[in-house]
Formats: sequence, C-alpha cells, structure tokens
Amino acid sequence: MSTIVFLHAHPDDEASQTSGSMTRLVEEGHRVVAVFATNGDHGEAPDDLAEGETTVDRRRAEAARSAEVIGTHRVAWLGYADSGMSGWEQNTAESAFTAADLDEAAARFARVVDEEDADVVVGYDWHGGYGHPDHVKVHHVLHRGAELAARRPRVLESTMNRDALRRSNEAARAAGAPGAEDWDPDSPMDDGNPLGEPEAAIHWDVDVAPWLGTKRKALEAHASQTSDVGMMLAMPDEAFAAMFGREYYIEPGRAPGMVQGWPFSS
Repeated sequence: MSTIVFLHAHPDDEASQTSGSMTRLVEEGHRVVAVFATNGDHGEAPDDLAEGETTVDRRRAEAARSAEVIGTHRVAWLGYADSGMSGWEQNTAESAFTAADLDEAAARFARVVDEEDADVVVGYDWHGGYGHPDHVKVHHVLHRGAELAARRPRVLESTMNRDALRRSNEAARAAGAPGAEDWDPDSPMDDGNPLGEPEAAIHWDVDVAPWLGTKRKALEAHASQTSDVGMMLAMPDEAFAAMFGREYYIEPGRAPGMVQGWPFSS
C-alpha cells in the first residue's frame, strides 16, 4: 500500500482534475490525502449562506463532502487566501498564496508529506494547466516541498492533453455541436499560454472512465461554484466523458513518450 498526497490550488480542483485517479487509488487500498493551498475565498459566494457562515466555511464543507464521495482519507489546508486571476489586486494581498514565500509555503506542504510519509506527491504542470496564479504557485510549492521532505517522494504533475482537446474540439465542430466554434484549446489562457501541454510533453495517459460517476458526484459536492462546476455538470454525458474520462500526468525525469497506463504502480 502506498500513500499519495495531492496538492490542489482550490477546493473543487481535485474533483475536476484528479478525482478519477484518487478514487481508483482508494479502491486499490492506497492512502489518499488532499491538500488545498487556498480556501477558495475568491470563488463564487453562494446566495444561501446561513447567518454567520462565510464563503470559506461553505467551500471547506464542500471539500469535505467531495472527500467523502472520493474516499479521501485526509483533507489538509495550507491556510492561504485565494489569489484571484492574473492581474487582480488580490494577487499581492498579504495572505495570498501567490504572495507567500516559497520556502515557507513549501515547508507547510512538506510537513504534511512527512506526517504521511508519502510515496508520491501530485501537483500541476509548469503553468498550472491554464495559467491561474495559484495553480502556477502549486507547481513550485510541489517541487520545493518534495525537496524539503524527509523522504523524497516521486513527483507527478497533473496536466491537460492539448492535442486530445484539439481533436475533440475539431470533431465537435465537424458534428456541428453548439458552442464548439466558440472554443479553441490553442487560444491564450490566463497567462497567455494555451491549455495544458502537448502529448509530446506528457508521460501518463490514465483511463478513468470507470470512475466518471464518482467524478460527477465529487463535482456536485461543490455546488456553490455554479459557473465553472455548473458548466461542467451541464455537459451531456457523451461530452462529459470526452472531457473528463482521461487524466494526464507528467513525471519529471522520465524518458519522453506518453503511455496509457497507471503511474501509481510504477
């Protein structure tokens, strides 16, 4: 049995990006830990907050429900504020994750890694998949935290397969799917770079189709985020499967070449 620690920027990122792999790991008997860098306080503020309840309270509760769905054994928080999108004034707020000293943030993460004696840690690719400042920071904290850990774990970076997204979009356009013409995976994202990475930079292609039902339920747990999560949940089953049925990982130091397989047994 192994212990795998997933570092995510905000509550709900685990559901959309790695919940298929997390669910399979739990079913195989491994210990799965989710660490959130921020409280997600600049996400959507729900209209139905109870008296005295904050957006942070709600998002923490939603993260706990998602963990129950996935079977996550522990949820931990690094304690930083959401930094918002690129160029927002929140980027430089004193408590913002992006403004945090790298070694300090990495030490917080390394403490969890050491407490768990983790075998593998998982974060994001070099630009956080789509350039969000908190996601980019996760990449750096992931690697520095692994360096600071008492027993250095394997490192994997969750990413999106830009080539697969392009092929899927081209097929959708050819079929006349509504909205397909309005989206281009090669267009600049928050930091000016396109989505994810090309297949040539990816090492692991993981089929998580058998766990799509759990992935959908994990997303449903984050009901307050009606724009992003709501858009994902509104997808027809076929489109949802095409978008979320595979999860991709980069393994720094591994020889080039993407393989269909299971990185957590290698």
